[in-house]
Amino acid sequence: MELQQHVLVVPCPAQGHVTPLIKLAYNLAYHGIKVTFANSEYIEAKVLAVISDVDREQCPITLVAYSDGLDSHPEQRYGQGLMDGLKKYMPANLEKLIKQINHSDNKEPLTCVIADLTVGWSLEVARKMGLKQVAVWPAGPGCLALALRIPKLIKEGVIDEYGSAIQDELICISEEIPGLKSSELTWNRSGDSAGQKFLFDIALATKQAAESASIILCNTCDEIDSSSCALVPNILPIGPLPAMKNLNPSIGTFSSQDSSCLSWLDKQPSNSVIYIAFGSTALFSQKQFDEIALGLELSGQLFLWVVRSNIVNRSSAEFPDGFLERTSSRGKIVEWAPQEKVLAHTSVSCFVSHCGWNSTMEGVSHGQPFLCWPYFWDQFQNKSYICDAWKVGLELKYDEDGIISRHEIKTKIDQLLTDDGIKANALKLMGDARKSVNEGGSSYQNFESLIKYLKA
Repeated sequence: MELQQHVLVVPCPAQGHVTPLIKLAYNLAYHGIKVTFANSEYIEAKVLAVISDVDREQCPITLVAYSDGLDSHPEQRYGQGLMDGLKKYMPANLEKLIKQINHSDNKEPLTCVIADLTVGWSLEVARKMGLKQVAVWPAGPGCLALALRIPKLIKEGVIDEYGSAIQDELICISEEIPGLKSSELTWNRSGDSAGQKFLFDIALATKQAAESASIILCNTCDEIDSSSCALVPNILPIGPLPAMKNLNPSIGTFSSQDSSCLSWLDKQPSNSVIYIAFGSTALFSQKQFDEIALGLELSGQLFLWVVRSNIVNRSSAEFPDGFLERTSSRGKIVEWAPQEKVLAHTSVSCFVSHCGWNSTMEGVSHGQPFLCWPYFWDQFQNKSYICDAWKVGLELKYDEDGIISRHEIKTKIDQLLTDDGIKANALKLMGDARKSVNEGGSSYQNFESLIKYLKA
């Protein structure tokens, strides 16, 4: 009897990393691979706290946990403290976990580790233990291509050894890829040298892990991103994951999803609702938050707005006086939404987004035009793809005070909703994305080759 192949999937313990790797794990399971999914104990507790009984029963993968070593310093589970702790404790704890799994499941021991490049040392653990290794890059390929070209950018005098741009000029890594302003480099933190060093070090570590990886899975497809993919050796585009049929597991989210917004959307006219969601980490000042609210009110449009409990400087937001009362008949506000189901809804007309890669692929997969408000890391580069390469969105601009005003928000909403060209481009991009994951498409074939590699 042939042994079932058994893989361990290891994401970086953050929402934007767990989400795509959970989808990957589900799809592997549907293809006959036994999958164990390893979160840190802290993240597993968050995941389990919001899983429904139905999802728990139907889950086709096994959830396990390892210690991140930060129980005595929980305040360090963000930013540099988290990455330092993972680098220090994760390799030994992961090796211990693998041994435990193999001891308890000796008839079907682990044969491969599929790990997030952001925690690339997990692949070193797999290599040391004689297991196959597959890397996953959860952001866009352009972001990884940029990291791989850091030495060349330094040599050519574009950036210095700390990642700072030497001249304020457009930075191009390929003629086919939109150029980046120096302020839009993924690691740029102007005025915060410690923060920039941390992000630049992550980019360098990612580069090193990518260069030693024989396979790098990426949540994109050749049909929409061939120029970027061509710059990354050994990349295997298998997405967009949101375009795959029957692949929308609610398991993996850290917050309880408010499904009441779906029944609210059911009552709204087709193509009439603006959806606003800024991901799991974006933060705003109270002044900026007020401008968002008043811009939505000024637009006169129906809206569904995701407002996290910590969205204003890590505290609860205060809405402008009378805003909730004035917009109660045309607005719905939730703390967390089942985003893919929202984006797939016929009532939604556009997506006001922070342009994280997961959200970008979800919007693309459902043909939504974007209003772009990038906040951090790769989001500025993703915005360039959305607005300049794919031409499926518009960028919101800051005023001289560093605020995106209510008038800018209203003007861009009006412009986006009346631009037939952008809508047509969005629908074409959706068609390309869905074609890629359907039988015969490039991502479909790439995934088939992955399955063959795992089963070999």
